[in-house]
Amino acid sequence: MAEQRFGEFVVVRREGYVAELVLDRPKAMNAVSTEMARSIAAACDALGADPDARVAVVTSTNERAFCVGADLKERNSFSDAELVRQRPTARAAYTGVLDLPMPTVAAVHGFALGGGFELALACDVIVGDASTVVGLPEVSVGVIPGGGGTQLLPRRVGAARAAELVFTARRVEAAEARELGLLDVLAEDARAEALALAGRMAANSPVGLRAAKRAMRLGHGLDLRAGLEVEDAAWRSVAFSGDRAEGVAAFNEKRKPVWPGE
Repeated sequence: MAEQRFGEFVVVRREGYVAELVLDRPKAMNAVSTEMARSIAAACDALGADPDARVAVVTSTNERAFCVGADLKERNSFSDAELVRQRPTARAAYTGVLDLPMPTVAAVHGFALGGGFELALACDVIVGDASTVVGLPEVSVGVIPGGGGTQLLPRRVGAARAAELVFTARRVEAAEARELGLLDVLAEDARAEALALAGRMAANSPVGLRAAKRAMRLGHGLDLRAGLEVEDAAWRSVAFSGDRAEGVAAFNEKRKPVWPGE
């Protein structure tokens, strides 16, 4: 297993075609400090440029939390000017995960609150377990979800449900979270299930996976006709690829494809 560290608090592990982006600030329950935000963004830049990373899984080394959001102890020490200067760094961490070109899976064990839940929301699929507790409590401390939560949550669960969750700032435990669509999969072991799911995804064409994600992301929110044009552009980007030729050949020869990834 290959491993690369980004700063003190983020590790990327690679096993086969699955990359695991590990939040590794256990003593602070992965609270996102300025340094950690920079590391998340740097890790995502590296992953996005890695053609052999077909699927990414975001995990945590803390036994009680996926991530508890922004480092409020650090924030409390900021002047207004420092907070303004830090904002682009914080945003880059969340958009880094959101903009990863390959499918992404969040493995949520324990608390995923505020920015922690926003990191999960930035992924395509969220896997939890019985310990999972999610929520966007920002209005309870005088701010709003600022890592994408006000935009990603309504797209996931609808405007009214998102409004109830954001305005009450309440925490949602695993069973209800699955029922409401805040989790997509509820498993006995979130990390193990997320990695297994990623492995099943990674068996498919890397060109196809990225194009399908691009079509779904760009087409979301468009009217049907416009969305179909987005899909057609994505189809054209893969129709004459080496992966398409290999996929068709492997199907006809009744063998597993060996994807060229181009």
